[in-house]
Amino acid sequence: MRWGLIPSWASDPTIGSRLIKARAEILTHKAAFYNAFRNRRCLVIADGFYEWQKQNGTKIPLLIQLKSKHPFGFAGLYESWTSPLGESVSTCTIITTEPNDIVRPIHDRMPVILPQDVEDFWLDSAIEDNRRLLELLLPYSADEMEAYPVSSLVNSVKTDSIACIEPARSVVQQPRLF
Repeated sequence: MRWGLIPSWASDPTIGSRLIKARAEILTHKAAFYNAFRNRRCLVIADGFYEWQKQNGTKIPLLIQLKSKHPFGFAGLYESWTSPLGESVSTCTIITTEPNDIVRPIHDRMPVILPQDVEDFWLDSAIEDNRRLLELLLPYSADEMEAYPVSSLVNSVKTDSIACIEPARSVVQQPRLF
């Protein structure tokens, strides 16, 4: 799938670059997300995500993950868009919510991580009860998460290295943030 939701009604694919995230509290109000929220929910599988924290005038990249290091599912939405030339493009976005205590010092939002026991419910397209679905879009338990500084190598999309998930050597002298 291509990152950045392109609603089926869009006339231009560039809207997708502005729809890489969907705020949980607007899913039922914003036309770009409404139909996907009702009918095209998905999981975006990950084992961590990055945020950058400002410290002493620089931005420090942090890896945020489950303490267990296990993969998890972000709550996501998907669409299939057809270009004016008839090309079908599958796109997706992740849903964000308020941060938990781990993420709050770093960023004012966090992706919704769904607990495994509600993933099937989330994926069931027969469920259209907005209230019940919205109740799932909460911050994940901070007790089960951790965050630590990593190398600035993550700043380049060209980097594909284990160094992107290892604790950063250059900030080891600083106290661990979490």
